[in-house]
Amino acid sequence: MTAELPFNPEKEMAKAYDPKAFETPIYQWWESRGYFKPEVAPADAKPFVIAIPPPNVTGELHLGHAMFVALEDLMIRYHRMKGEAALWIPGTDHAGIATQLQVEKMLRREGTSREEIGREEFLRRTWEWKEKYGGHIVRQLRRLGASCDWDRERFTMDEGLSRAVREAFVTMYEKGLIYRGEYLINWSPGLQTAVSDLEVEYAEEDGKLYYFKYPIAGTDDYLPVATTRPETILGDTAVCVHPDDERYRHLIGKTCLVPILNRPIPIIHDTYVDMEFGTGALKITPAHDPNDFEIGKRHGLQIINVMNRDATMNENAGAYAGMDRFECREKLWADMEGSGLTIRVEPYRHQVPRSQRGGEIIEPLVSTQWFVKMRGLADAGLEAVRSGQIRIIPERFTKVYYHWLENIRDWCISRQLWWGHRIPVWYCQDCGETIVAREDPAACPKCGGTHLEQDPDVLDTWFSSGLWPFSTLGWPDDTPDFRRYYPTDVMETGYDILFFWVARMIMQGLQFTGKPPFHTIYLHGLVRDEHGHKMSKTAGNVVDPLEVMDEYGTDALRFTLLTGSTPGNDMNLSLEKVAANRNFSNKIWNATRFVVHSLEDDGIGAGSTMNLAALSLADNWIMSRLNRVIADVTRLIDEYNFGEAGRQMYDFFWSEFADWYIEIAKIRMKHADRRVAATTRQVLTHVLERSLRLMHPYIPFITEAAWQHLPHTGDTLMLAKWPEAGMTDDGAEADMALLINIIRSIRNARSEYNVEPGKRITALIAAGEKTKLINRQQDILTTLAKLDADAFTVAETLPEKPADALAIVIEGGVEIYLPLAGLVDIAAERERLQKELSQVAQGIARTEKMLANENFVGKAPAAVVDRERAKLADLQAQAAKLRERLASLRE
Repeated sequence: MTAELPFNPEKEMAKAYDPKAFETPIYQWWESRGYFKPEVAPADAKPFVIAIPPPNVTGELHLGHAMFVALEDLMIRYHRMKGEAALWIPGTDHAGIATQLQVEKMLRREGTSREEIGREEFLRRTWEWKEKYGGHIVRQLRRLGASCDWDRERFTMDEGLSRAVREAFVTMYEKGLIYRGEYLINWSPGLQTAVSDLEVEYAEEDGKLYYFKYPIAGTDDYLPVATTRPETILGDTAVCVHPDDERYRHLIGKTCLVPILNRPIPIIHDTYVDMEFGTGALKITPAHDPNDFEIGKRHGLQIINVMNRDATMNENAGAYAGMDRFECREKLWADMEGSGLTIRVEPYRHQVPRSQRGGEIIEPLVSTQWFVKMRGLADAGLEAVRSGQIRIIPERFTKVYYHWLENIRDWCISRQLWWGHRIPVWYCQDCGETIVAREDPAACPKCGGTHLEQDPDVLDTWFSSGLWPFSTLGWPDDTPDFRRYYPTDVMETGYDILFFWVARMIMQGLQFTGKPPFHTIYLHGLVRDEHGHKMSKTAGNVVDPLEVMDEYGTDALRFTLLTGSTPGNDMNLSLEKVAANRNFSNKIWNATRFVVHSLEDDGIGAGSTMNLAALSLADNWIMSRLNRVIADVTRLIDEYNFGEAGRQMYDFFWSEFADWYIEIAKIRMKHADRRVAATTRQVLTHVLERSLRLMHPYIPFITEAAWQHLPHTGDTLMLAKWPEAGMTDDGAEADMALLINIIRSIRNARSEYNVEPGKRITALIAAGEKTKLINRQQDILTTLAKLDADAFTVAETLPEKPADALAIVIEGGVEIYLPLAGLVDIAAERERLQKELSQVAQGIARTEKMLANENFVGKAPAAVVDRERAKLADLQAQAAKLRERLASLRE
């Protein structure tokens, strides 16, 4: 079967790993062999299921996609290697507003509009657009290595999911959970549709607070009132004061006149009014403010809408009809000034609601819309988390989740768009009957009339997305996939859509299936630039993941995202870090090349048995460290601590296996006893192969390519068994740590004294109880620390400490002495140090003179003075070290 690989593992490995040569061919091979399907596991295997957060069908790959693909693919590959039936359901979202805007933009370029071509033609053009561009994002997800079961790919408007949406709507309507009513909604004038509370972003902006007079009818008196939106005065139906406000209590029940229009309205009282804000008197505009709407309902006030849906003023605005809302604001205020009705205008910083999608200021409008009653659904969603059926990672978001659901309002689900799931409601033009049906009705069930008009609105995109975990598996039908794979296991997504999407999936899953749709919610943060700034095209700091993968490889990007992030926290992405992780791939490739070359003609195969009795200290150490890392990494992944697990793999492979064990193996494989070399090769192969398995969920391409060159069982690393931790050896780890410490200490001394790299030096070690250990490892010590084997002495104690020697004391009471004569030419070194000390002393003198100058210290910027003081401290430290070195070089 391996002959079908996109490269021949029997041939010599390429000298360097080139991601472009391996990634796409390996991915295509995986997919063609069906390795992404859960059916590769035994029929009785436990399922592990993730439903992908469906990207917008017309979207372009960004780092948010790269983050969720890396995290979810890691989980899927890990559970697949653990023998579970891992299913990752892919798909895309129709993205109502986003897609409609794209198509409208295209039509404008063609010199037409959706209104001009009509609904039917617009929808045809939108489906055409979807077919042309919809596969782009899916191809990009593949590029990231996403091991989804593409045969199960879904689209939120495909036939099956559309039927699920209708079933959900009709069922909720029949239960009395969906209703139609006239309520205040968030209206987007630019998008010409209602938007949900979650699609409104509040930004603190500079505005104005307008103080004006509300004339009391039949008197010369007035109520002082303040507003940030003077144009809404035209829709006022009351002025409200607090019942305990002594300033205005005598006016309660009287009538005042709307400025300019002179329409009479009552003065009412309500404890909602804040006596300390503004003037303490509040204008009430039920048609244009959510709080005023609630006050209006309590007091039975008239609702007067003064705006059209394009945010121009309507006939209720009198002489201002037809004006834009902001134009009206200026004209009305000018007219009020002319009539002596204004008091003053003050600068005022306040929260302004803007459309998340369009950016324009949202206008609260009273409108007839479809709503979902949320209280009961929210209570069920709260209980699912409180009871422990669902866990949120990180835990701190649980409180945020509770707060939102505890304060939830009914959900406006109708949108004034053409692209989306059209609301399954028809109105009989003959008798006025409202028909809510799963199938398009041919006639009115009440009167038999055939003049039926379907509601023109479509459903909020999040309504269909909320059904995603079970509609993708065949619900409302009782399909084999639904029975086997629902509920799913983990919902991994960005914390920014916890309420948009995750909470709604929980509520709808409980409503329609009686079960939570998943047991764990894993929330990732935003990916920011290396300085912590949010990426934006305006700031010019957007990092394109496709460009990063082209330059550094997919594995490098994935590993950077996975090890640089923690649940629920934003991460800063540095391309230097991506480059460093590309070097990690190169390190893996080079280590594999070394091991593969060492195995040539050695006869070691996948089933070779290791002679445990022949293991050296280094062998036992690396085997113990591997087992400990396997245990730690497995535990960390199971705890969703993916970043720390990846960092531990990295440190083990680079800093222990590659930096130390491979270097020791080179020595061992030159041993006169061939059995020693053979055992070393077996250990090398074992540790490398298990390491590749460990790293595969993080960096799938380089690990698969390298693994194929090693002795192995099975066709693909994807289906290799996740490694199990064996025994650890604390003694071997402690002894090896001591040897590494000795070698590092000698290397540091060599570096400090600028000893030529190839020069072998003399060393004496007083090893105490570690004498036998160090004597047994002399070949490793002399080779790796570049010691002269003929001048290397190890004893329990030394009769006397050598003169003119550098002394190093390390843990365990081991003393190392390095005769200085062996390190340097003492006379030449003393001359060099004297010269360097003289230069440093001159620098100290110059800086001290500058800092003693009161004119400089008094007039120079503080930062410049501080810099000079820091420079002096650094020079003084250098001088002290040079004097210490000179003292050690005494005659």
